[in-house]
Amino acid sequence: MKLKLSDDVYIFLKWLALIALPALATFYGICGQAWDLPYTTEIVTTITAIGGLIGTLIGVSQYNINKEKSKDEQDS
Repeated sequence: MKLKLSDDVYIFLKWLALIALPALATFYGICGQAWDLPYTTEIVTTITAIGGLIGTLIGVSQYNINKEKSKDEQDS
């Protein structure tokens, strides 16, 4: 199965994985310790894992797109 994403979805997911989720994990980790919130470590770990998953999925998508572009250029 080849996973391909539209440009808009790719850009949003890249922003989510590289900027938003790490920022959210950092924010929650710091505030969770300061306010003694429950499950701070577990929540931060989960947010980080989701970011890693999204990053991997968009990486696979980008690899497939680049591979097809390379094949099309060789065929031309």
